[in-house]
Amino acid sequence: MTKTDTADAGRTPGTPDRAARPRGPARTGPDRALLGAVGIASLLLLWEAVPRLGLVSDRYLPPASEVLTVLAQRATTPGFWTAVGDTLHGWALGLAIAFAAATVLGLALGSLPRVRAFTTSTVDFLRPIPSVALIPLAVLLYGTDIRSTLLLVVYACFWLIYIQVLYGVADVDPVAEQTARCYGLGRLARIRHVVWPTTLPYLMTGLRLAASVALILSITAQLIIGSPGIGQEIAVAQSSNAVAYVYALIVATGVLGVAINTGVRVLERRVLRWHTSVRGEATP
Repeated sequence: MTKTDTADAGRTPGTPDRAARPRGPARTGPDRALLGAVGIASLLLLWEAVPRLGLVSDRYLPPASEVLTVLAQRATTPGFWTAVGDTLHGWALGLAIAFAAATVLGLALGSLPRVRAFTTSTVDFLRPIPSVALIPLAVLLYGTDIRSTLLLVVYACFWLIYIQVLYGVADVDPVAEQTARCYGLGRLARIRHVVWPTTLPYLMTGLRLAASVALILSITAQLIIGSPGIGQEIAVAQSSNAVAYVYALIVATGVLGVAINTGVRVLERRVLRWHTSVRGEATP
């Protein structure tokens, strides 16, 4: 028997040959940051060139340099940061309420198969309703108060997190569940030691998705309803024909979204540092 035959005989059928699989170089953090910086610089150059070359009138699309200058000027005024604070307040409060409610209800109902089956039709009916369809109801109930923003944010984010929690509870290993029962663990102890570790990755995925949606709906509510925040500032700038400031606020919203997404991803990696999906990111 040759060396090749000996190696093939010791390999389990269907197992890929890891030695023969090419492994490319892992992309490091600085490389990704450099590529991201190049992409942003290219976009800004294109944005600067389009109105300068007359492809689009600068009345509708001011050059990037003008927009960034306006943004830098407005960033020195208290009103700008007040609007940012109002937006973050609505975003954080709505996301926190949705996270708490979805986590508690998801763990409670997901652990009771009969109750989960009983509520499935109700969830399937309510979940597809878009939050923007609730804007007239929010205005009737709360006017331009922050509670209108919270209604939209909580409604949309709740379903994103709740469904992920249900998936996590359903993914619990039955063997682990039965083992915990055999060792005499009660319901709360099983949720803590068996259900929670399995559900946590799903929960963090729902939180990451909901964080972006919460910012979108917070800005939308402020833009349409008129509650305080960046969205209201955009509406006022549009009515005042301050086109450059409108684009400056849009850029500020994008920067805020990137910061929120980065922060949630850092939190996710910290919370799930024990999970294979996170540990695998550091494997070359």
